[in-house]
Amino acid sequence: MKLILAILSNEDSSAANHLLNKNGFQVTKLATTGGFLRAGNTTLMIGCEDDLVEKAIQLIEESSRKRIEMVPTAAGYDMGRYMNLPMEVQVGGATIFVIDVEQFKKV
Repeated sequence: MKLILAILSNEDSSAANHLLNKNGFQVTKLATTGGFLRAGNTTLMIGCEDDLVEKAIQLIEESSRKRIEMVPTAAGYDMGRYMNLPMEVQVGGATIFVIDVEQFKKV
């Protein structure tokens, strides 16, 4: 058995959750925050048998898309003053971890 942890943008999480449920996967949804952009995202926890891992990953890929967004950054200049300069950052997509499950019990 495997545990899949998939970190997605909030924009993609509902579609991924729906698609996984529609295909028979049970999903636990957690609200999380990323460190770099400090933006909200969603972590999906999916427990499944080894032979279903690739199917779950495929469904997550289908429902997560990468996109470019402009985010403000603080750049210092002259005498400690700052100005916000926008920076292009790729967001979206998914970061997926697959972990071996040593034991699983439902009580």
